[in-house]
Amino acid sequence: MSAQIQHITSRDNPALVRLRKLTADAGGYRKTGSVWIEGDHLLRAALQRGWTPSLVVLTEAAMQDARLAALAEAAPRALVVPMALFKALSGLESPAQIGAELTLPVAPAIVPDAASVVLDRLQDAGNVGAILRSAAAFGVRQVLALKGTAALWSPKVVRAGQGAHFGLRLVEGLAADDLAALAVPLIATSSHTEHVLNRVALPSPCAWVMGHEGQGVSPALMARCALTVGIPQPGGEESLNVAAAAAICLYESQRQHG
Repeated sequence: MSAQIQHITSRDNPALVRLRKLTADAGGYRKTGSVWIEGDHLLRAALQRGWTPSLVVLTEAAMQDARLAALAEAAPRALVVPMALFKALSGLESPAQIGAELTLPVAPAIVPDAASVVLDRLQDAGNVGAILRSAAAFGVRQVLALKGTAALWSPKVVRAGQGAHFGLRLVEGLAADDLAALAVPLIATSSHTEHVLNRVALPSPCAWVMGHEGQGVSPALMARCALTVGIPQPGGEESLNVAAAAAICLYESQRQHG
């Protein structure tokens, strides 16, 4: 593919105006059906997973870097802009030199028999992104987010996910009752259970439920769980945050059935 390259110097360019609105709204992708990703790492990760950007934006300096200029060729259209205009799109303290707009697929349906992670009202973008990374690392390909969870394709979650998004089936905006579509057992962590994570036979596949950072898993969702397990913490403190707990649980599932 050979990109149509345009050099833009006006902040009033319609594409830049549209992208600024998109990047300013964490849930803006739900209205537009597209998402902004920033940096060559995320763009390379998307390309490796077969995603094709609809538009690439890069700075004048990036256009002089052969590696970055080559990435622009992956899109049908590329805009070359001064650094000042690129900064207006960036959510980073030190903006990258390149970014891209991706068209999101139609919201997928739940795959009933897929190993999954369920996010119950997790609000911290860093935690959500870290859990997506762990899911991708341990071979879990479906993540289901209940209403109240941080927007999965928001810029902060995408940055924290470090490319994990592009290999996952992401379904969001769900209610607890929607999980009836799952045919695999749900498992949650709890400090009030006789089952210890590394001493109990875990079902496979299963769906790990990760709850709100302060309130934990909701009672309605906990009632749907076939099993609750505790993570041993011999240090004497219940000090694991939800992203760390998710990584440990997914690792143990992979260890038992990998």
